[in-house]
Formats: sequence, C-alpha cells, structure tokens
Amino acid sequence: MPDQPINTLIVEDDAAFAAALRGYVESVPGFVVSGVARSDRQALSPAPRGRLDLILLDFFLSDMSGLDVCRALRARGSTLDIIAVSRVRDPAMVQAAMSYGVLQYVVKPFTATVFQHCLERYSAFRRQITAGPAGPVGQRDVDPVLSRLQPDGSGMTLPKRLSAATLDAVVDHLRGAVRPLSAYEVAGGLGLSRVTARRYLEWLAEQRLVTRSMNYGHTGRPRHLYLWRMP
Repeated sequence: MPDQPINTLIVEDDAAFAAALRGYVESVPGFVVSGVARSDRQALSPAPRGRLDLILLDFFLSDMSGLDVCRALRARGSTLDIIAVSRVRDPAMVQAAMSYGVLQYVVKPFTATVFQHCLERYSAFRRQITAGPAGPVGQRDVDPVLSRLQPDGSGMTLPKRLSAATLDAVVDHLRGAVRPLSAYEVAGGLGLSRVTARRYLEWLAEQRLVTRSMNYGHTGRPRHLYLWRMP
C-alpha cells in the first residue's frame, strides 16, 4: 500500500517567503501543500484541520506569535505535527516551542537543501511510527524512531573559511539594505576586507539566498551587486 501524502499547511505572513516554502515542500516527494495561512485566524480555522498532517509555522506572524498558535492548537486538543520556522536563536524560545510538541525548529536563513532534508527526516519519522509495533514498545523501538528527526550532516554546512557569526552579520546587513550592495559597500559597513565580504556574498549567491547582478555604470571592471532575496 503506497504511503499516504503528508498534507501540509504553511503559516507565513510574508507572501514571498510563503511562496519559497511552497516550492521547497512541493519538491519533496510525498508532501502536498494543502493551503497557506497568512494570519493566526486562518491558521486556527477549524476548516482545514481534519485534512492536515503537518504545519510549517512561522514564529513571528504579524498578529500573534507562533507560540500563541501552538498554545491555541494544543488547547483545542490538536495533535497536528508542527515544524517551527524562525529567526530567533534564543534557547528559551526553542525550549518553549518543544514544550508545545514542535518536532523541529528551523532557523532562518536556510537554503532549499536544508529545508528539504528537514522534511525528508520528518517523512522518515512518520514512516517509522506507522511501521512500528502495534502493542507496547521498548527502548529499542523508540530510539530508532526519534533518531529519524536528527540531522544527518547533509544540510547546510559552512566551509571552513566562513564563520557563522560573520555570516549572520552579512545577512543582517543585506536585510537592512533598500538596494543591491557591492562587496565594497558591505565590507565598509561591517569593517571587513573586500575580499572577505565578497567570499560571504558569493557563498550566499551560490545558496540562492541573494540575487547577484552586474553594474556596468562605473569605469573599469563591472561590479557585482547583491540583493537579499528572502524575507
């Protein structure tokens, strides 16, 4: 008997990022996007809950927090699986999310590959649960199931020459820009060398997190310009 599709609701108030998530989900076999909610009211609507398996939940909605959505769902007795998507790296937030049964916590920014691997691990987790014994389980049954949710090292790993702290600074600088920036401008804004700034910008471009274009308006060689493409 073929596996049942995993019906997924995307809860994200930014249209561009919601579209990106839809693309990520639809690229993974076995997943179906059942809808996109742009507000807490839509996320908590009773209409879609009967045909959902998974919620991809942005933790910073414009009208309420993701934790509030989790709290409301659990208060209603919902057992839907939840994967949190958030820029917050505070351990307290992660702990609070897990206390409401959030299975995975994905930190923005991330690449398509990272998120696809996350969904693949979740799918393997569901298959393992379904195929498990019908009666009482022992530790040997539980451990393999939970291990399915753990990263396998195939996600986004920074090259040795890049640091997470500097990458975060570059990303934040690009997010705050209202126009495309050159490596020279990013370097000047962050106190980096131009070569270092370009290294991070090029890596972000390779991961398709920034859009790279050419500026031919200056004398000499044309300059690369970089624009953050994700919310």
